Amino acid sequence: MRCVFICWTAAMLLVAVASAQAAELWVSPDGNDAAAGTKAEPLATLHAAQEMVRAIRARGAGPVTVTVAEGTYYLPETLVFTAADGGTKDAPVTWAAAPGATVILSGGQRVALDWKPYKNGIMQARVPDGFTSDQLFVDGERQPMARYPNYDPEAQYFQGFSADCTSPARVKRWADPSGGFVHAMHRSLWGDMHWRITGKKGDGTLDMEGGWQNNRQMGAHKEYRFVENIFEELDAPGEWFLDTHTHVLYLYPPAGVDPAKATVEAVRLRHLVEFRGSREAPVRHIVVRGFTLTHAARTFMENKEPLLRSDWTTYRGGAVFFDGAEDCALSDCLIDQVGGNAVFVNKYNRRIAVTGCHIRDAGASAVAFVGSPEALRSPLFEYHQAQTLEAMDKAPGPKSPDYPADCLVEDCLLVRNGRVEKQTAGVNIAMAESITIRHCSIYDCPRAGINICDGTFGGHLIEFNDVFDTVKETGDHGSFNSWGRDRFWHPKRDTTADWVKKHPDMPRWDCAKTIVIRNNRWRCDHGWDIDLDDGSSNYELYNNLCLAGGIKLREGYDRTVTNNIVVDWTFCPHVWYPDCRTEFARNIVWHDGYRPAGMKKTDQGERVDRNLVHEAGASPRPAKGLQEFGGDAHSLVADAMFVDPPSGDYRVKDGSPALGLGFVNFPMDRFGVQKADLKAIARTPALPGTLEAAAVRSGGWGRKYATPPTARWLGATIKDIANDDEMSAVGLGNRDGVLVVEAPAASKAARAGLKANDVIREVNGRRVKDLAAFSEAYSKEAKAGAVALKLWRDQADASVTVRPGAD
Repeated sequence: MRCVFICWTAAMLLVAVASAQAAELWVSPDGNDAAAGTKAEPLATLHAAQEMVRAIRARGAGPVTVTVAEGTYYLPETLVFTAADGGTKDAPVTWAAAPGATVILSGGQRVALDWKPYKNGIMQARVPDGFTSDQLFVDGERQPMARYPNYDPEAQYFQGFSADCTSPARVKRWADPSGGFVHAMHRSLWGDMHWRITGKKGDGTLDMEGGWQNNRQMGAHKEYRFVENIFEELDAPGEWFLDTHTHVLYLYPPAGVDPAKATVEAVRLRHLVEFRGSREAPVRHIVVRGFTLTHAARTFMENKEPLLRSDWTTYRGGAVFFDGAEDCALSDCLIDQVGGNAVFVNKYNRRIAVTGCHIRDAGASAVAFVGSPEALRSPLFEYHQAQTLEAMDKAPGPKSPDYPADCLVEDCLLVRNGRVEKQTAGVNIAMAESITIRHCSIYDCPRAGINICDGTFGGHLIEFNDVFDTVKETGDHGSFNSWGRDRFWHPKRDTTADWVKKHPDMPRWDCAKTIVIRNNRWRCDHGWDIDLDDGSSNYELYNNLCLAGGIKLREGYDRTVTNNIVVDWTFCPHVWYPDCRTEFARNIVWHDGYRPAGMKKTDQGERVDRNLVHEAGASPRPAKGLQEFGGDAHSLVADAMFVDPPSGDYRVKDGSPALGLGFVNFPMDRFGVQKADLKAIARTPALPGTLEAAAVRSGGWGRKYATPPTARWLGATIKDIANDDEMSAVGLGNRDGVLVVEAPAASKAARAGLKANDVIREVNGRRVKDLAAFSEAYSKEAKAGAVALKLWRDQADASVTVRPGAD
């Protein structure tokens, strides 16, 4: 042992001396922690490399790079960086995957077990005493715990829900449900709630603990709920159950999988990498680049802390955790299927960057910036809490610097967050300042894509993002959502108005710096595209393309909304305060009328003006409908003269009446990720008027619109049969089917044999009732090749075959 230590120390000194200007260490699964740490003689573990980096940095060396060779590194414990591990601006410390290598940092362990049949296709294997795991991965894919109802990827809530999941009749079937979980949506779909089952009573009711994961304590939804980790519910491929009493792991293998030959992995750690410093001794100038990080435990039962008077609670942790760091970065990493937050930036941090990362299937949020309530003046923590103006600390700004500031999320692909928890976001910001979110693609979210919990302390910049397919499991929200229940905000609106009349700058006591949202593309089919909810103040919105749900402004001050395009919808002002200093001007909307709620008119007068209502083919005329709100003296209804809407180009042509009102074109080709490898796999939103958009079924809060009446498909225009006249014209007895309005001779549809006034009734034998059903059926069937369409033509049956790939 003494020889090993001497050899390691000598090797370490040689590396340091030989590399006074720069040092490079290597780690490999085939390495040895007693080796020199060179490419030829690599170390075996990251922790050994960390000790060597510390020794090198203590001697004042230049930049240090730790290059990690291809392989999977099962971390025995969290890799924790402290101030002793950091670098300087001129001599940073970089931990990087070797070029072109797949380097996996796992918080789990591979389990090689002796699998034997149990019954009904279920396999069983003995595990070591003390073995625990809240997730199981088979060949890299997370498998569902034994649950009821079974996992259904097409189900809207929780991938399967049932009101009877905790019924006494079902509970009585369970021998011992202790350790199981009940998951339920909030009663009003404002997030979700979770309970751990601790036992059951003789009458079939459950003993449980939990339910603290939502800051609006109004009870759970009676229907949208499920149970998991119940042995008696182990009945579907992929499900598993760990009996911690008998130390037996049960697995119903996924179809075609032999667990004896598969890679089976369990989860051990909550956090994989931590930056642990303080204001006084921060972790500085460390870059982590190019890794795949996976296998981090679920944390939903630790999600307890309320985030001021927002609807959120939080768990302060993540697979990558920053706490007391400066000028550190996470770059070009894949964070895959972690159980809780992927990246969490906690309390004091400055200039943290998350760039070029792909974060997918996180159990909670993809990225979160959350400060300390210790930094706030007179904070409150629940919607109904209030205080008197006399008792309030009236000094503006933060009380301490214990919050994230000047941080960046850029060029990241953030998809399918909230696989476990639903009060989550692609990026969440709370009690932070000057956070920039730029060129990110964020989609498939149960709640908002980007969420700001409060106004403290403002200064955020949100630009060039592509955010869509959001609010898929919740309600009363938007692709962008914010609250601003700061010191000026009182549950009684008259009180707020009185306070601000006395102290006009009060809304800026906490949100001192303007929050800017510009040059983004948004689409929310279950709420608003942009939702500035309760109290959101000091915002500037411009150059945003909103594709479905419009823009909502509720209760706030100092909002400027200009030069935005609201496709197929309109502006939604909700319960404004008197003299709220709000501007809505030089925008393009689709309806000659706003959708106010809790109010009928505004007192903002000329601040609301010079907007254009797009009406295809219309000559300019006054926007009488908009004027009913109390402004828009110069606003018009007219054809906006867009360049190419079916391709998503909503710039207006020269001569457009919008230009005369002051509208200015903005780029339509810079939304979302720009990094080549991420852009190649990133989706984009369904564009209005396309077949893809026709498949989107809206619901929930905000906009409740019917299926778009027409769509472009293979060069043809198709639509629902809208009324009895159209039904009679084609000789049908009902409105089932999709009407071909036109099929130009040069179109693919015409070359396949379709004609104007055809009605498409079936797709490969599947009856289609409307445009949405046709879109869903055709999109699915076309993936397999030729598609047979059954038609109604000239009051007789007909058929054609479409070959999607053919010219």
